Amino acid sequence: MDSMEPRGKPRGLVSSQDPEQDWHQCLDTVIPLRRATTCHWQSHILTHKDAPAHSGTLRQIFVNRSLALGKIRCFGFDMDYTLAAYKSPAYEALAFELLLERLVCIGYPHEILRYTYDPAFPTRGLVFDALYGNLLKVDAHGNVLLGTHGFTFLSEAEIWSFYPSKFIQRDNLQRFHILNTLFNLPETYLYACLVDFFSGCSRYTNCDTGYQHGNLFMSFRSLFQDVTEAMDNVHHSGCLKEKTLEDLEKYVEKDARIPILLGKMKEVGKVFLATNSSYNYTDAIMTYLFGVGEAEASARPWRSYFDLIVVDTHKPRFFAEGTVLRQVNTDSGKLRVGTYTGPHQHCAVYSGGSSDVVCQLLGVRGKDILYIGDHVFGDILKSKKQQGWRTCLVVPELSWELDIWAREKERMAELKRLDMHLAELYQHMDGSSCGLQVINSTKREIQRVTRELDMCYSTMGSLFRCGFRQTLFSSQLTRYADLYTATCLNFLHYPLSSLFRAAPELVGPREPPRHP
Repeated sequence: MDSMEPRGKPRGLVSSQDPEQDWHQCLDTVIPLRRATTCHWQSHILTHKDAPAHSGTLRQIFVNRSLALGKIRCFGFDMDYTLAAYKSPAYEALAFELLLERLVCIGYPHEILRYTYDPAFPTRGLVFDALYGNLLKVDAHGNVLLGTHGFTFLSEAEIWSFYPSKFIQRDNLQRFHILNTLFNLPETYLYACLVDFFSGCSRYTNCDTGYQHGNLFMSFRSLFQDVTEAMDNVHHSGCLKEKTLEDLEKYVEKDARIPILLGKMKEVGKVFLATNSSYNYTDAIMTYLFGVGEAEASARPWRSYFDLIVVDTHKPRFFAEGTVLRQVNTDSGKLRVGTYTGPHQHCAVYSGGSSDVVCQLLGVRGKDILYIGDHVFGDILKSKKQQGWRTCLVVPELSWELDIWAREKERMAELKRLDMHLAELYQHMDGSSCGLQVINSTKREIQRVTRELDMCYSTMGSLFRCGFRQTLFSSQLTRYADLYTATCLNFLHYPLSSLFRAAPELVGPREPPRHP
């Protein structure tokens, strides 16, 4: 048996005291990457009981496009990772264990069971290269920012060798797979573990596109297919949901403010729930969330907080042609036979349907709806592009990123100073060898400070930035989400007549770059 050591370190967090403009300056300057320190992002999502007086930034809702809440007639919610915040890293660790067990069941070596989930390694928005088995961090245009093969970082030369011009064609969906969701975190870590295992196992011969074992060749593409099928099995077979329901306190965050938020929204408009989960699972989770221990709240059924509840939505298909709309028998959880064609019934539960059906039943148009979810593609992109719904993306990692910005302001200021100094050197460059030496020395200093900043994030770095460059995830957030925040409960800190105003942008030529 080959000895394989599990990898990873936890992360550390401190509280933030910075105003909103600091965060936007941060997005315009630098949020670098690489190793972890002491804790995990979920551990710093505050509840109403432990939020300090200076936690204003953590409670903020950030704006990409101006939105008047007073014009919103209908508020829509996803459930998983939105209303139901799964406890991290416990929930991801559970999913990771189930994935490993599934892979062993289909023939993978039992030694892989020695790996344990490390929340310090993965971040969302990475790309898995099914040809070479690399995990890549890319920007909005497909430029490779960094990469790993297993747990080994690719050198600059290796990146150029694998990806000419340090560029990937993101539209090559057969090869490059974006891991954008919170559900993808254990999958992301699993790819690194499997590559790490097979690369270090003496029974397998390393090849450019996979591993040779006797007469058998396992390509990275087949590895990707196996992991994808294992993910589908874990989610669709119900084993992950069953384990979650067995210990809700361990895996699901309960917050007494959820009924307060929905009640507040119902006073000014309509509220609906649209989730891919089944009714039985949704009912169990929501019953737990609304059983907050207070007589008034616990006596009121969770369904009464919604004007419309739609389960089994099959998003993102829900925002296109949709599926057959059926009514759910809430006593048995079974679907009623036939397509539902009657009028809307308050608190009724439906299965399937489409976003058009939601608008029809609630009597609203696309622009009347603010939809709040955690999935860039399934919740935000499709609802925005195909239906024109206003959107708010829930980004739990935002609290972690804000903390890093608060803690590392001095180092970020140093990086900015070095960048400005480099710009001046380029501006006055005379081509002498002495001048080039100073420029190269300054570049090395920038790399040093960047590496120090990298230590503050996960192994794969910030969700939003890599050095001075915006990540693919960040660009999608900016493009498709009107608003974004760490938790949907932050709407409690704003009147529902609030106007969220985006900073004005001048259309025209921008300031030329200071240096190459």
